[in-house]
Amino acid sequence: MDKYVCLEHVELALDEVVDETEEYPILEEVPVEKNVTCEYCDQPATYLVSSKK
Repeated sequence: MDKYVCLEHVELALDEVVDETEEYPILEEVPVEKNVTCEYCDQPATYLVSSKK
């Protein structure tokens, strides 16, 4: 499970990953050149919240 999110929506994504996977999420910074948008709004994504791989 991967969620690209902006700074404003990090907490929401963290909660969703924990609720769905019941595992501690991984939080990584997204490089600016990746050019992806937040899953909850149109802002550039700052972080990738994911479950253990």
